[in-house]
Parts: sequence; structure tokens; C-alpha cells
Amino acid sequence: MPRPLGELEDAVMTRVWKWNRPVTVREVLEDLQQERSIAYTTVMTVLDNLHQKGWVRREAEGRAYRYEAVSTRAAYAAALMNDAWSQSDNPAAALVAFFGMMSEEQRQALSDAVRIVQGPETQEAAQAPQQEAAQAPQEENPGSAGDADGR
Repeated sequence: MPRPLGELEDAVMTRVWKWNRPVTVREVLEDLQQERSIAYTTVMTVLDNLHQKGWVRREAEGRAYRYEAVSTRAAYAAALMNDAWSQSDNPAAALVAFFGMMSEEQRQALSDAVRIVQGPETQEAAQAPQQEAAQAPQEENPGSAGDADGR
């Protein structure tokens, strides 16, 4: 399980993930300098640390390196959520609490994700009983308000 990224590691990885291509220390530095004062050696050290932790791979280009993300931000977020969930002494209660914190948009994204993971075969199997129930003839309940003479 990955440890959560530190603030500067996250700022660097955000750019690597966003650009989705091999990047140089200089590129990351110039972009970070739009938000904060930071030294070239600091960015180089952070990228080296991220390489040692397995977050980025690097390839030599002249006297420098180009760094590329090993996995996606989504995979990182999923690993953090999985770790937090697995540490609970009551995973079902943790999920219920988590779902309760979600916005409607997040719940819809969750629903979409579940449909994707289940795949078309599972979705078709789940829909079959619903379709059969909808197509079944409805039995009238004797004694209901459907009698013409009110009995």
C-alpha cells in the first residue's frame, strides 16, 4: 500500500499525471515556480525520491532524466481508499459512513463504476428478473376497489 504523497510530492505528481508524458525536472520546476518559490535541486530531489518509491520511472536523456508516472492518479486514489477501508474493524459500517458523505454526483459515479466492474453479462442477468416481472400479467386482487358495483 502506498503511503500518501506529501504536499510537494503531490504537486510534482499532479503535473506528471496531468501531462501524461515523460517530463524533465526543468519543466516541472518552471510550472511549480508559477505558484511558489522553489529550487531546481528541490524538484530534482523530489523526483528522485518518487523514483525510489516506485511512483515514476526515469530514462536518461543526455545528462538529465525524463520522468514518467508508473500508474495513474485514479489508481493512487483507489489504493488509498482500499487501505483506509481495510484498516477498519467494521468494513461494512465504514462503507455506509463513506457513502453517506458522498455527493449525489459521487454516488452516480459509484453506480456507474459498479456497472462497469460487473460487466454486461452481470447487468443482463440482473435485468432479466425485472423485465420478467414487468411483463407478467397482473392478477386482480378480489375485493379491491375494482368492483363495478362497489362490493
